[in-house]
Amino acid sequence: MYITWFGQSCFKIQGDQSTLVTDPFDKSYGLKVPRLAADIVTISHHPDQDRDANAIKGTAPDSTPFFITAPGEYEIKKTFIYGVPAYHDDKNGTVMGEITIYRIEIDGVTLVHLGDLGHQLTDAQMERLEGVDVLFVPVGGTNVLDATQAAAVISQLEPRIVIPMHYQLPGLKLKSGKKYDTIDKFQKEMGAGTEEVLKLKVTKKDLPQEDVQIVILKP
Repeated sequence: MYITWFGQSCFKIQGDQSTLVTDPFDKSYGLKVPRLAADIVTISHHPDQDRDANAIKGTAPDSTPFFITAPGEYEIKKTFIYGVPAYHDDKNGTVMGEITIYRIEIDGVTLVHLGDLGHQLTDAQMERLEGVDVLFVPVGGTNVLDATQAAAVISQLEPRIVIPMHYQLPGLKLKSGKKYDTIDKFQKEMGAGTEEVLKLKVTKKDLPQEDVQIVILKP
C-alpha cells in the first residue's frame, strides 16, 4: 500500500483493492484542499472534516465513497475497519467532545488512526487496538496530544511505524487562533532518527522488526 499525507489528520491509504481517505478538511485551515478519489472515507471528529467531503469522488465512474463517521465494525472491498470510541480531551469529552479512533486492516497490514485524541488510552481501548503496524498519532498539543503525551501513547501501543500528524505547518490556521507545536519537538522527544518522504510504501513483509520507525510525511 501507499500512504500520502495532506495535512492535519487527512491521509490517503491506497491498497491493492481499495483506497481510503481519513478526515478531509475544508479551506478554513489555510491548507490546500486536495482533490481525492476514494472507496472509503473515515471521519474521526469535527463536522467540518466532511464539509468538503462531497468533493471526494468514488474510484469508479458514477460511484461514491462509503462514509464512516461513528464507532462500529465495517467491511468494504476487503478492508476491515473498527471504530473505537475515545475523547478529544482528557476529561471524558466534557470539554471538546467525543472522537472515533479507527483500526484499519488492509493488505495484511494493521493501521490505527488516532484522530484528534486528547488522552492516554485505557486498557479497554488498547485491547481493541493491539497489534498495530502503522500508527497515525497527533503530536502538536493545543487541542490534541503533545509530543510527550504522544510518546506515551506510542509506548502503550508499540507500533512498527509511527507517522505524526496534527502539528504546525506553513499557512495552517487553527480556529482557536492558537498554533500547534512544530514537528521538531516530537522528534526531540522520541530521540530517534526520522525518515522524511513524500509517499510511504508499506508492505507486511518489509515492516521493521526491531526499533520503531518514525516517518515524517511531507504534505
